Amino acid sequence: MGRYVARRLLQMIPVFIGTTLIIFLMVHVLPGDPIRAMWGDKAADPAQVASLRHEFGLDQPLWKQYIDYMVDLFKGDFGKTFGGRPVSEEMGMAFPVTLRLAAVALTIEIIIGIGLGAWAGLKAGRAADTGVLIFTLIVISMPVFVLGYLARFIFADELGWLPPNVQDSMNLQQLLLPGFVLAMLSMAYVARLTRTTFAENLRADYMRTALAKGLPRRRIVGVHLLRNSLIPVVTFLGTDVGALVGGAVVTEGIFNVQGVGNLLFKALGQREGTTIVGVVTIFVLVILLINLLVDLLYAVLDPRIRYA
Repeated sequence: MGRYVARRLLQMIPVFIGTTLIIFLMVHVLPGDPIRAMWGDKAADPAQVASLRHEFGLDQPLWKQYIDYMVDLFKGDFGKTFGGRPVSEEMGMAFPVTLRLAAVALTIEIIIGIGLGAWAGLKAGRAADTGVLIFTLIVISMPVFVLGYLARFIFADELGWLPPNVQDSMNLQQLLLPGFVLAMLSMAYVARLTRTTFAENLRADYMRTALAKGLPRRRIVGVHLLRNSLIPVVTFLGTDVGALVGGAVVTEGIFNVQGVGNLLFKALGQREGTTIVGVVTIFVLVILLINLLVDLLYAVLDPRIRYA
């Protein structure tokens, strides 16, 4: 196991460098000059433009900008925004908010998604199964922004059960509505995936053997069926964590959540490359580590899986 983890960590290095290089190039080859854009429609002083370009290293060749960025990154320096604030401070304020929101969404996704999927799988071919499939199909068909505004209108504006906007990100009640909206699409996929694996494993030989031994139904479903059915679900949940954090851009905009999505949206509008690359770099690290954790969880769920 230790050698496998070490090998995977070494494999992450070229993936990390390659991903950050692609993002860096994409951001820095966009049309337009971000320094001149700071003046808007006003005429910019060429001397000030040149000074700022030198200050932020934009007058250097692109390859040198990337090397300098990576060297500073390994020192823990993500650079500065055009306003002079360290990018690490901006992300330090935004990331905890998005992580709390993603945690709420992931909890909703796991509880409701796996619960609905297991129920539908056990009732395969019946009315309950059909109802879950129709419900999840409707959710998948709805764009996130439509679902977000609809949920805010019903639960906040009309019923008044939840606040329409997030004023305090530490307040769990205020994060419930945006967390629910953020989780809905993934929850539908989890429910359908769980339903499929449950229905398939119900017909497996080990299930017939467990029934023939006279084991209690609760043990058969809760231990044998659930454990074997969760392997593909765990794979999806692991890859979905990055999607939840990245997909928070729309949800945070609807509910005024001051998280990473909001920060990234503002950085894209102002073409602040250091902020964009810094945020995406953290995304890449999170996704790589979660993928490693998911692979290790396979051995917990299925003892037959062994890593050399």
